[in-house]
Amino acid sequence: KTAKTKDAERVEIQGINWNPWLGVVFVIGIFSISQIIAGAGVSIYPLMEGWSNAQTNAWLTNSVGAQFVYILLAETIAITSIWQFLKLFRSNFAAIGLIKPRWSDIGYGLLAVPVYYVLYLITVGVVSYLVPGFKIDQTQQIGFENVHGALPLLLTFVSLVIIPPIAEEIMARGFLYSSLKKAMRIIPAALLTSLLFASAHLPMGGDAGPLYVAAVDTFILSLVLIYLREKTGGLAASMTLHAFKNGVAFMALFVFHL
Repeated sequence: KTAKTKDAERVEIQGINWNPWLGVVFVIGIFSISQIIAGAGVSIYPLMEGWSNAQTNAWLTNSVGAQFVYILLAETIAITSIWQFLKLFRSNFAAIGLIKPRWSDIGYGLLAVPVYYVLYLITVGVVSYLVPGFKIDQTQQIGFENVHGALPLLLTFVSLVIIPPIAEEIMARGFLYSSLKKAMRIIPAALLTSLLFASAHLPMGGDAGPLYVAAVDTFILSLVLIYLREKTGGLAASMTLHAFKNGVAFMALFVFHL
């Protein structure tokens, strides 16, 4: 049997038993709602302490623990909601690519690292040439401003390198892409998934406005991640690349302070 046939056989065919556009609306909605609920949850502590709005905002901005809890809550709510959605339609995580990984999946993910970076650099170069006002040096607001000490560094690592690659791959390359692929061919589904994923990163510019360079970055990243999903039949390879990419950013920002 060919490697492609073996990969295809790894996926337990459960079927996408829901209207694909319902799936799209659901995952977009739960992405937003989970952040609102997580923000409200984290804000309970300042309310109990009777802090002013200024004190609360300062704490939310500067506390690594608060940022960690916020991310953990938001991603847990989102993934739990998807799990309940799948149960409602008598499906499971295998239907959206969350299957037992193989060592080769990790290998594929690592091999895709230079491919992603080359494609990103080429795309940024082309966009910069075509759009003279395009800024490649915008600062991304990731929410971790004061990271000092071993525990804060560990919490930041888990918040950026472990949790998002797992949760975002389940949401985007798993649930969202699987839903869209039922409604259209692979290429349009990949492009629309990547556009939606990129648009979710636009607000990360904070007060400086939309972070277009991050949108370009995540669009290219998403296309490579979807290729890995198709190549391996699962999400482990895309999680590997996503985690490696975030790990490089973590090292640059918090270890080497570049």
